[in-house]
Amino acid sequence: MSKQYERGLVWFRRDLRAHDHAALHHALSTCRQVFCLFVLDKEILDPLPRTDRRVDFIVQSLTELDAALQALAEPHGVNNAGLLVLHDWASTAVPLQAQALQVQAVFTNHDDEPQAVQRDVQVADSLAAKGVAFHSFKDHVVFERTELLTQGGKPYGVFTPYKNSWLKKVDSYYLQSYAIKAHAEALANKPADAKPVPTLSQIGFEASNLQALKLPTGISGGAQLFEEFLQRIDDYEDSRNFPAVKGPSYLGVHLRFGTVSIRQLAAEALKRQLAGSAGAAVWLSELIWRDFYAQILSNFPHVAEASFKPDYDAIQWETGAQADALFAAWCEGRTGYPLVDAAMAQINQTGYMHNRLRMVAACFLIKDLGIDWRRGERYFADKLNDFDLSANNGGWQWASSSGCDAQPYFRIFNPVSQSLKFDPDGKFIRKYLPVLAGLQGKALHSPWEAAPLELAAAGVTLGDNYPLPLVQHAEARTRTLERYAVVKKTLA
Repeated sequence: MSKQYERGLVWFRRDLRAHDHAALHHALSTCRQVFCLFVLDKEILDPLPRTDRRVDFIVQSLTELDAALQALAEPHGVNNAGLLVLHDWASTAVPLQAQALQVQAVFTNHDDEPQAVQRDVQVADSLAAKGVAFHSFKDHVVFERTELLTQGGKPYGVFTPYKNSWLKKVDSYYLQSYAIKAHAEALANKPADAKPVPTLSQIGFEASNLQALKLPTGISGGAQLFEEFLQRIDDYEDSRNFPAVKGPSYLGVHLRFGTVSIRQLAAEALKRQLAGSAGAAVWLSELIWRDFYAQILSNFPHVAEASFKPDYDAIQWETGAQADALFAAWCEGRTGYPLVDAAMAQINQTGYMHNRLRMVAACFLIKDLGIDWRRGERYFADKLNDFDLSANNGGWQWASSSGCDAQPYFRIFNPVSQSLKFDPDGKFIRKYLPVLAGLQGKALHSPWEAAPLELAAAGVTLGDNYPLPLVQHAEARTRTLERYAVVKKTLA
């Protein structure tokens, strides 16, 4: 059967797997020879600290992807296939590599983050100037961009009707897997001068604590975590809010870098929901939230810098040296509120934060300390292993009440009530704040209310080995309502 192109190049980005991969499928189906490329993009990597768990995760995942591509090609007598990996500026390296390999087309999957959109336009223009086609496909979500619209033909800004539309439209067509193995004979040998996947040190990075955290990487790691989660998915509705309980899937970083297929995950969740699993239904809803925030970023790109609801940009946030000191205390887990401080210790030590705690920590920064949500958003972007611009931005705008379908501005989490409700035995707090381990009952959740003898017996000295609260929640709540009054007046 004749094919459209003699040679093609698949540019991997946030899709580090060799199965159910849209761009790879289309390249293999339409090209006689297919090369595979990943660029460790200096534009992204150069500003990062030299120890970064995400770079560590990527490099380990690239090694497994390289091996997976080789394994696909070997039965067809192609013994030197695999992944070409460059450490360069992607915007210029991809066109140059396409020219060096003499390909007629480059295939990749969509990335709707503003910086990526600009980069892809630049790459497509450079390729077009050389007569090379650029093909991009949906792969990272189930529904994207304008696939789901309101009856008025506009993008959704409220989740529940979006979810209803999502569930109404989804079927086996949208969740079917892209065949790879059946077309693998088109995988080409790498050029003779191709180098192996570089090590961290070769790209100027150092090993992180990823291995000590026992976070499985790559295609096999994603499959392992998903299989483990399916054993407890039925309990997800009841367990997901308790940070000391093994309730979540822990697949966030694998979804972020595409070592798992969103179609496979959603298909399994939908199947179990239809079979009556309440836990699977709630987890599927979380996957739909992910699609929802992705289409918000695509259709309303201003959210990357400003409030989804422009009126909320009129809010006057705390600024100056005092605000900087409060922000630093929050970042370092020195707020004096144990659940918030334990949450910040978790993200700082592991690059992960439980979803319930993301809401609690964000709400505390915004509505107890009066700090601009964008500062917190940037901190999470620096620290989270699973940082994804659309989801992180959506979550922070939800907490600040400035986003689509956000919590009302007058809904302000009480960090002590949240602590008593979701870490009632204090197991999570004790893990990340061992200095407080000797406290019992409510004293663990609000140590400033504990009796002096109780603190002394536990070895806790407030203001010394554990801080006094930065603010009193009731007073902070009053200030927040005053701060948000400008929005109430605008919307009246």
